[in-house]
Parts: sequence; structure tokens; C-alpha cells
Amino acid sequence: MSDTPSRSHGRKSIRPVLKPRELMTPTPDLHGLWKAKVITLFPSAFPGVLGESLTGKALQEGLWQLETVDLRQFGIGKHRNVDDTPAGGGAGMVLRADVLGDAIEHAMAGVRGNWPIIYLSPRGRRMDQPLMRNLARCDGVTLLCGRFEGVDERVLEHYGVQEVSLGDFVMTGGEIAAQALIDATVRLIPGVLGNQASAEEESFSSGLLEHPQYTRPAEWKGKPIPEVLMSGHHGRVEEWRRRMSEEITKARRPDLWEVYKNRDG
Repeated sequence: MSDTPSRSHGRKSIRPVLKPRELMTPTPDLHGLWKAKVITLFPSAFPGVLGESLTGKALQEGLWQLETVDLRQFGIGKHRNVDDTPAGGGAGMVLRADVLGDAIEHAMAGVRGNWPIIYLSPRGRRMDQPLMRNLARCDGVTLLCGRFEGVDERVLEHYGVQEVSLGDFVMTGGEIAAQALIDATVRLIPGVLGNQASAEEESFSSGLLEHPQYTRPAEWKGKPIPEVLMSGHHGRVEEWRRRMSEEITKARRPDLWEVYKNRDG
């Protein structure tokens, strides 16, 4: 028997695989196709997890677009410096206004329609589902990933940049927050999830946290699935799910519960 593989086996073994960075082949801004542009010092961090699972499949199929803008390319001088010491003194470094301005001008060239610029910042409004729904209705979004002690305030003022925070904590940069924002927005684009009902029934869609979920086996470690879910009575199931959502929201997120109770007030 020959050690040489058959031609069919050989073709199968060298079948090309779509690598994450290949998902980001430069493409023109297409009208009607949602696109995220990310200004970052670490373009190799993208698409990251966005290239996996449903968001990656949707990116490959052209349901949305992703582009990185390397901030270092707009740096000053031989060493492409992007930051300088803070005016008035203090620790750390601040991203320069002229560098950021050139990067934003480059990123926004040719964009049309409703296209906000967002700076991922711990002092911004916290991310929530209403924000993601609003962004999904936009034509696209440009995200500025900060580093060091922040960015020159004049840039935020001049370009009307919105500040958005992942939460009440400080990270070393905005890249992870940017990926979280993109993921939460892209999944709301029609066709990305496949079953749009999933997006309509999940946490925050009605102002409540999601009810508990169960699947097979019917009993696990002595714990059975709640009987009502096995009844086949859709009305009772929906009533139970609503009650569970209310109880969980009231216990875990009293802030959301107060908004929910007063929504018709």
C-alpha cells in the first residue's frame, strides 16, 4: 500500500480555512450595511471573539462590516508618538488631540447617515439594551479605544463624541469594551441570530431580567424541570416565565424593577 495520500484526501487536508483577520478584508462602506470602525492602538485584537460563533458567521456572510484604524499610523515623528504628558502636570500620558483628530477624520471620511462616534470611557453612560437598539438602527458607528490616562478633551468636544462605559470600573484600554458593544449591537441586526424571537424574549427586552431556562435531561441530580414547563400549556408557561422574570428582577436589580413598575406612570 502506498504512503502517498489519494488526491481526494490531499484536497481535503489542505482545504483553506477562513482565519479571523481574513474576515476583515478592507471593503467599501456599503449603504444599508451596518459597519463598526474601531480606532485602536491594537488592531490585531480584532475581530477577536467577534470572529467566532454567530457574529463571525454574520461577518463572513456580509451581514455587517468591521474595520480597524491603526492609531499608531497617525503618530508624530520618527517614533510615531501618540501621547504626551498631561497639561498642568500629573501622572500618566494623554492621547494627543492632533493624532486623534487625524485618525477620526480618516475614519469618518465618506460615511453617510446616522453614524455616531463613541469613546469607550469609564466616565460615560453605562451600556444598556436601549443603547444597543439605538446603535443597531444607525448606519454604523466609530469607536475610539482609549489608552493611558485618557484623551484630549478638545477632541471629544470638537467631534461631538459620546462617552460610553462598560461598567463602573477602570480597564487598561477600550478594546474589550468595544468588542462587547459591537457584539451586543450586531446580534440585533436582522438575520444575525437566525431566530429573531430570541432577541425579543431575552433579558432587558421587556425591561426585566430573563426567566430561568431548562433543557434535557428532565431530571438532573435530583432536580426536575418545573412541572409547568412540561405541561404543554403555553398560556401557563408564559405566565410562569413572566412571574419568574419579575421575581428575579425585583431581587437582583431593584433599579430596573423601579423603572419597570413606573413605566406607565
